[in-house]
Amino acid sequence: MAPSTTTDAPFGRMLTAMVTPFLPDGGVDYDGAARLATHLVDERRHDGLVVNGTTGESPTTSDDEKGRLLRAVIEAVGDRAVIVAGAGTNHTEHSLELARQAEAAGAHGLLVVTPYYNKPPQEGLVRHFTAVADATGLPTMLYDIPGRAGVPIENDTLLQLAEHPRIAAVKDAKGDLFGASRVMAATDLVWYSGDDNLNLPWLSVGAAGFVSVVGHVVGAELHEMIDAYLAGEHGRALDIHRRLLPVVTAIMTRTQGAIAVKAALNLLGLPGGGPLRAPLVEATPEFAARLREDLTIGGVKVPEAAIPEVAR
Repeated sequence: MAPSTTTDAPFGRMLTAMVTPFLPDGGVDYDGAARLATHLVDERRHDGLVVNGTTGESPTTSDDEKGRLLRAVIEAVGDRAVIVAGAGTNHTEHSLELARQAEAAGAHGLLVVTPYYNKPPQEGLVRHFTAVADATGLPTMLYDIPGRAGVPIENDTLLQLAEHPRIAAVKDAKGDLFGASRVMAATDLVWYSGDDNLNLPWLSVGAAGFVSVVGHVVGAELHEMIDAYLAGEHGRALDIHRRLLPVVTAIMTRTQGAIAVKAALNLLGLPGGGPLRAPLVEATPEFAARLREDLTIGGVKVPEAAIPEVAR
């Protein structure tokens, strides 16, 4: 059974798109994934996790690996956190297969990204998202990220998709706060910030919470920001936003997200800080040294033993 949620936050409020830990031989570290999920939920105040998303290097994991990874995370924390399975691809039939696999594994919801690279027209998006939503009984979060997909989900398209009973939310990495405000005002779609740079601004226009990347290291602080904002303590929320600026800058702007997060997890001695799969590459020692400085400025305690030699 899914953890309790509310209609205004059907997937919880603080979620992170979790990395996929890999072993030195390149295999998926399922035990490491379970440990990381447990840390995020039990120690860092996560209401939910997205598994098999882009930050989880989903383009390089097989369908079998995706299923095993999802089951490992659900077994570890599925009784106390909402587990959302990435099921979107640029092939509708493949997305249907992943959605059904996720439902069979016990996922509580689906994250379905805009089909990427082939740039379908808006009618193609409607058919794609509708087909995936029809394939299971799970609530669906659309992922609007034109910078990666090459095409946005237009506002009129969102208004149309909102009529589907299982299309419940949008993870927004498009950054059109005014356009999204109009859709939120006209529909029951629930918004989640999919861009850590804009977390606080999204709250100000009605977003329910975050699907974060920097949440791997500052999830509790982001949850505190949400709590403060919803309690009307907007000054405290702003203080948290400003305190975390160095962390967000380091992880979200200087290199690819999964590379930066795995470097951060490695510095902190947490599971998930191991290898990446090609074409991604490990962070350089110089990047890790600067990352350590930025994390420290942002209030993240980095163990002394984790400081790379280049930073000493």
